[in-house]
Amino acid sequence: MNHAGEGVIKFHLDHSHAPALPGEETAELRGWFPILRQTGLLGQEPGRYQGYAWGNLSLRSKEGFIITCTQTSALPQLGPEHFSLVTEFNIETNSLHSTGPCRPSSEAMSHGAVYRALPPVATVFHVHSPIIWRQAEKLGLPITDPSIEYGTPEMAGCIQTLLQNREYRGELLFSMGGHEDGVIACADSADRAAGLLLRTLADAHQLSMNPALRS
Repeated sequence: MNHAGEGVIKFHLDHSHAPALPGEETAELRGWFPILRQTGLLGQEPGRYQGYAWGNLSLRSKEGFIITCTQTSALPQLGPEHFSLVTEFNIETNSLHSTGPCRPSSEAMSHGAVYRALPPVATVFHVHSPIIWRQAEKLGLPITDPSIEYGTPEMAGCIQTLLQNREYRGELLFSMGGHEDGVIACADSADRAAGLLLRTLADAHQLSMNPALRS
């Protein structure tokens, strides 16, 4: 798997520096952040992904969507100053506009693709889980085209196509075939997205213990 450019923003970014959003607007994501980090779904390790931090969280807002800033998954916890507001994005031109104290995650375009494809979705969690990713097919998860790299317009378009052809019942989890260990959970609430991730993680561990099991 090619990690060239891992953690690097690949879209054309127009970012305006602005004060942090009110704390209550990001509290839900900040509450789940340390839990997901403790389970290894978010984090940073010298020996993984060229040392870049992995994973990002977002929440739909009236102005667009709020997302963790680039490389913030290396932190033990987040404050309001670690989020960016994406106000506009265009998959076709691979461009994105944002405001806030720091730049949005390099996966912001993929988050936008989920929000565009599924209007009921309120939150998107992009994490890394080797055990879920490697067993995605056995777990019955949708999988994006393995030839398409993360953070590209092609990945965003692939996500839109994948989700538009799936039935959505308030929550959905899929694997990013061309993004090693990458998994995305989306749902109508942060609690539901996190619950889906943790249940799937447990299923993956059970499957590794007993390959005869199927979800």
